[in-house]
Amino acid sequence: MLIRIVKMKFEIKAVDAFLELFDENKEKIRGFEGCKHLELYRDQKDRTLFFTYSYWASESHLNSYRHSALFAEVWKATKKGFSHKPEAWSLDQLIELN
Repeated sequence: MLIRIVKMKFEIKAVDAFLELFDENKEKIRGFEGCKHLELYRDQKDRTLFFTYSYWASESHLNSYRHSALFAEVWKATKKGFSHKPEAWSLDQLIELN
């Protein structure tokens, strides 16, 4: 299992558009082959700072998504609102306790 975390900071005027875009596409992203889980977080103090956590069956599944028309469309619209360069990490899950 691969966990992908993406940190995104937006211009204040772009936040509502990003939230609408995410809401419109969350089911499509989650339904993409190999995507096992999708979460969106917002910082409690900096309301322009967001993180996505997505769980992928493998790196090849993530790469298939990253090279898809869906990703191209969503990312193009998302990055228009950035105030800072996004950061991303791909992590191996070692332990999970529920």
